[in-house]
Amino acid sequence: MLSNVLTNDVCMHAANGGVKGSLTGISIGTVTPMQKVWRSTQAFGDIAFAYSYSLILIEIQDTIRAPPPSESTVMKRATMVSVAVTTVFYMLCGCMGYAAFGDAAPGNLLTGFGFYEPFWLLDIANAAIVIHLVGAYQVYCQPLFAFVEKWAAKRWPESTYVTGEVEVPLFRTYKVNMFRATWRTAFVTATTVVSMMLPFFNDVVGFLGALGFWPLTVYFPVEMYVVQKKVPKWSTQWVCLQMLSLGCLAISLAAAAGSIAGIKSDLKVYHPFKT
Repeated sequence: MLSNVLTNDVCMHAANGGVKGSLTGISIGTVTPMQKVWRSTQAFGDIAFAYSYSLILIEIQDTIRAPPPSESTVMKRATMVSVAVTTVFYMLCGCMGYAAFGDAAPGNLLTGFGFYEPFWLLDIANAAIVIHLVGAYQVYCQPLFAFVEKWAAKRWPESTYVTGEVEVPLFRTYKVNMFRATWRTAFVTATTVVSMMLPFFNDVVGFLGALGFWPLTVYFPVEMYVVQKKVPKWSTQWVCLQMLSLGCLAISLAAAAGSIAGIKSDLKVYHPFKT
């Protein structure tokens, strides 16, 4: 998917015969100074959204077979390699996309630039997005599904609807829990409808990234490290960790403010299920 986007950017760059945009970003005049500030802070939220994998990092680590080497060692290597590779691709997509489209660079490089050639390349990229999101959606939702279903089983242990299973004969006999089937279907339907009603791609991604980045990616890991390693309070290491946490909190707040400003601006021309 990312390689297709990169190829498309390179083709557009070659067609333009030069580099568009500037080192300082979108020009004042195309947007107001305040709009540029909001967009810049919103961009931090878009970047922070890429750290959402931290939500399932422990879940993945828990499925790794015991040593040798240890789960943490394997996960550390996998994380370093995957983050390095995705960072290179994302940076190339961002830089090449801006060089190709300049101030008119869209939030979604696959749908927002006004041309659809070569169509086969865009179709492959969009198919890759579907495959990626179907799998990612399942992985990211599993902790929430498990939490709700465990809570419901404790709350209504005698309910056959919640804890019972129905046998469905197909090629083989499958056991289906009715609560699980209806709850998960309702959740997927609700999230799909909400996403269709709020088609502000960059703004929503930035806002969600701002909400999840500091508490889940920075604050909790820092506090767990302090407790596990018994870092003395007011030591140099403790102060540096707290400064890191506060700095990331400031970035999250700024990103949330920029994303909310963007959503407010988009709502002025918004028509449900049309824009």
